[in-house]
Amino acid sequence: MHLSNEDEEYSLSLSKFESMLKTNKILFFDSEEFEDIILHYLDTGKATLAKKALKLALEQHPRSTGLKLVHVEMLIYDDKLDQAEKLLNELFALEPHNEEIYIQKANILSKRDKHEEAVEQLRIALRYTEDFADVYNLMGMEYLFMDNLELAKENFIKCLEEDPEDQAALYNVVYCFEFLDQNQEAIDYLEKYIDKNPYSEIAWHQMGRLHYGLKQYEQALRAFDYATLIDEEFLGAFMEKGKALERLKRYDEAIESYNRTIEIDDPTSYALLRIGKCYEKLGKKPLALKYYNKTVHEDPLLDKGWIAITDFYVREKNFQKALFYVNKALNIDNSNRLYWKRYAVINKEMNFFEEAELGYRKAVELGDYQLDTWLFWVDILQFLGEFDNAIQTLLQAAEYFPEEYEIEYRLAGIYFMLREDAKGKFHLSNALRLNFNNHKLLKDLFPVAWERKIVRNMIDKYKSEH
Repeated sequence: MHLSNEDEEYSLSLSKFESMLKTNKILFFDSEEFEDIILHYLDTGKATLAKKALKLALEQHPRSTGLKLVHVEMLIYDDKLDQAEKLLNELFALEPHNEEIYIQKANILSKRDKHEEAVEQLRIALRYTEDFADVYNLMGMEYLFMDNLELAKENFIKCLEEDPEDQAALYNVVYCFEFLDQNQEAIDYLEKYIDKNPYSEIAWHQMGRLHYGLKQYEQALRAFDYATLIDEEFLGAFMEKGKALERLKRYDEAIESYNRTIEIDDPTSYALLRIGKCYEKLGKKPLALKYYNKTVHEDPLLDKGWIAITDFYVREKNFQKALFYVNKALNIDNSNRLYWKRYAVINKEMNFFEEAELGYRKAVELGDYQLDTWLFWVDILQFLGEFDNAIQTLLQAAEYFPEEYEIEYRLAGIYFMLREDAKGKFHLSNALRLNFNNHKLLKDLFPVAWERKIVRNMIDKYKSEH
């Protein structure tokens, strides 16, 4: 790789400084060299080395404003805000037109959550700076802290007008558009940006993401294509391209795209899972299974992998194999409600009702409050003759679904079977009011209750009155 003169000088300064530390010989550096060395150590998280460099720098250049400003930056980094402020005030008296003083003042105010005042300091910095992009970017960040996404967006856009290659600002602009639900406006903005910067793979990738979010899969694919042509190692763009191709049912091409991500970097469980899904859609079941197995091998904690294998066998009606895999999943994570629900469904299909009841119970305990989970659980409790538990479960479900006819018909049926007719009448009346057209549900689930005269009379009376 060819280094520019600046890069070479910078590397030499760094080597020279580090060899000085090893030999304890004091060598001379100019103040700018010291600034670069200190900021390098700060950026790489080597605070101790940065402090050593600063101490030597100030001994050699006690009057350097640049080094004193680096000192301020380090004090802010260490949360010594009062000391930083005191030093800044001294520098301000000497150089009131130095934009870096206002930027660091803003930095201190920001740390103190005084974001409005920080913006005011940055506005002053704009009068004196030559690096407008940096100041606009900092203003954008302050507005983000204040949750003022419109003004944040405006400043990030100004930053990009000054420095179109600021990728962080580009991501932040798109973030603001998305947060404000302005996806189409974001696309319009990116189109103009791309007209001026056609080789920005980040812009093409973001454009693809936005089109994908709007279900415009052809346009998304076109954008991801450009991103991957510009940067052939752009893993994220290949991943998103695969997703768009899947949506367009172009499964062979989607597999190619996911495979490309595996060539670029180590295989991810997500890519392996998607390849498996594509093979299953193509009817290549052995290959699908192979990739599902690779998925759980790569990441045993990824529930989507275990679910894919389990669901595959459920679709094949191979419940024995499905049960084997869902049990393996539960051995790894027995507090996953998605596993327990599948455990319940599979056991129900195999007529293991007690195991199925356990599965539904655990799923609900772990936060699966979907209506069908409650209803399947209740129907199994009823089948097992656990009527009191079934009633308690239905009453609990009614708290989540207060106007649900399927719950009311079941409560009515169980109460009539138990000869608790007053409660049965109450719930049947609710059920008929909520959905009379489905009243035959009572006949299907509770044929004995359906034949009772009190039930027939209530239904006939309701029908005649409505």
